[in-house]
Amino acid sequence: MRMVSESEAGIKVRVDDEDDLWTLSKVCGSGAIVGMLTHRRDSTTGTQEGGRSKQAERKPMWISLRVEETSFHPFSDNLRLQGVILEGPVDVGSYHTHTIEVGSEVEVSWEEGIGQSDLELIRSAIDEGIRPRVGLVVVENDEVLLFEVAKHGIRDVSSFEMRGGGKRGGDSSAVRSDFYNRVARETSLVFASSMPVIICGPGIAREVFEPLFKEHSGSGMIVNIGTSIGGRAAANEVISEGLADSVLGEYSIIHEVRAIEEALRRVSTDGAVAYGLREIKSSSDEGAVESLVIDASLMRDVSKGSQWAPIVDSVRENGGEVIQASVDHDAGKQLLGFGGAIALLRWRPSS
Repeated sequence: MRMVSESEAGIKVRVDDEDDLWTLSKVCGSGAIVGMLTHRRDSTTGTQEGGRSKQAERKPMWISLRVEETSFHPFSDNLRLQGVILEGPVDVGSYHTHTIEVGSEVEVSWEEGIGQSDLELIRSAIDEGIRPRVGLVVVENDEVLLFEVAKHGIRDVSSFEMRGGGKRGGDSSAVRSDFYNRVARETSLVFASSMPVIICGPGIAREVFEPLFKEHSGSGMIVNIGTSIGGRAAANEVISEGLADSVLGEYSIIHEVRAIEEALRRVSTDGAVAYGLREIKSSSDEGAVESLVIDASLMRDVSKGSQWAPIVDSVRENGGEVIQASVDHDAGKQLLGFGGAIALLRWRPSS
């Protein structure tokens, strides 16, 4: 994401990649005023009052609307914002839908000015800049799983399972070789040559797979890492244990996952950690919260956000860190199991 301009009321940004859409989906909630160059038919072209000719050409025009509803699915290529037109050459007061895509320039403002949480999320997206998604391949003897690691989540891409090659399958080594070669070829088609690729898994299967993938792929960066386990858990291990920091070290997801994993470790050992609204509030009142990991959507929830706002402010005032997390990865789903927020403490507060 790139900052085009900034004022006390809001910001104007350019969307550089699909991950920026996740950020905008969080900050452009109900009540936000969003302006952008869009296309709309002129309502004066209809034969009836207020009508609109379907044959009329859709004309480019700058429209600002007050957002009432957002529609966004993780890893999709557009964000849809629906609301009432506040400013535009036609149809002020009518409903309109902005479709934000990569390359869009969007102006976002709030009547009470931009909030600190929204500004932090935007600045984080700007600081990360244009960073490619990373392909992650988990290789086992009879299965290969493909994932895509983005700034705020992990997407399941595909899975391949070897058929035959067992006790009744004849020459199992030949079957496995054909299997790896086919999967390597298909994987090279899935991941663009500009994407770094991490190959991981237990055992030596990944070592067999790597040269086959290199043969088919034009990827300029391939990292091969051993893990203690296979399956999706291997992908989580790579992220949480820092096994591929040379590729993933600066991604937001790394910071989020490690904070959540550390919190879970402390829960299991009865350490300095707090979860649940009441316990986290008590800890923040005492200045004990070092890091608060909270679902970014929970902070902006119409019914629950007002409960968390003073806690978030208290954590910041006491020098604590607020990590606005995504739940589009396994650690994020574990965070939801704790109500969407968990706090790493400087010390255990008094009872």
